[in-house]
Amino acid sequence: MAASAGEGEEFVYRISTAQEWEALQKNGSCFGRDLDKSSGFIHFSFLHQVKPIVLNFFSNVKLDLFLLQIDAKKLGDGLVYELVDGSNSFPHFYGPSRSFAPLPLDAVTKAEKISVLDGQFSYSLLD
Repeated sequence: MAASAGEGEEFVYRISTAQEWEALQKNGSCFGRDLDKSSGFIHFSFLHQVKPIVLNFFSNVKLDLFLLQIDAKKLGDGLVYELVDGSNSFPHFYGPSRSFAPLPLDAVTKAEKISVLDGQFSYSLLD
């Protein structure tokens, strides 16, 4: 089910592993991780959703993480806003005609390493 909440925001955000971020820079695009490939779209979030997602899904990950800021306009109509769990809307990138296109490097406007200190995550994009 498509939703309009958050639609029109200038940026969406991707929590990326260092490996994924390096591959994106090297290849100019990437299809994300296993969850993205099995879902058929690349998972993004809005800025206010980043911290809860990091805490819920990445708190036990021992990999270096990066927060990528993505220019939503560069993803075009392949970016769809969908309700998840009936109340929260998340941006998902399917690509043109829902063809599961890779995330293009030129859509990334900023990338910042997520720092972990005493179990707390920090990134200046949220400050």
